[in-house]
Amino acid sequence: MDRIFIQSLRAETVIGIYEWEKNTRQTVLVDLDMGFDTRAAGQSDDIEDTLNYKSIAKRLVGFIEASRFELVETLAEKLAEIVLREFVVSDLKLTLHKPGALSDAQDVGIVIERRPEDYGL
Repeated sequence: MDRIFIQSLRAETVIGIYEWEKNTRQTVLVDLDMGFDTRAAGQSDDIEDTLNYKSIAKRLVGFIEASRFELVETLAEKLAEIVLREFVVSDLKLTLHKPGALSDAQDVGIVIERRPEDYGL
């Protein structure tokens, strides 16, 4: 299977369990690795035959910026469901980074892998 990816998609959101986090926008970064058969696009050179990664990025950034969650696990799950419900993707690996969450670490986050059938699609 072919893979289309987006790395370090940046958005600001309210996320965290501590009181100060519930009142402060923080940066999250999202990496997406999406399964998609690109052969038709490779032959036609037409955007209609592929995943429009700009559309995916705009949809996810809009959702992230409007959301408020306590856990990165919840945000990651919601993002995966959006991609699989709204775009033609055979499978998805999503990494959600919350840099600065720990003072002694450069980055923390979660990696999830999902398929359409995980959401009854």
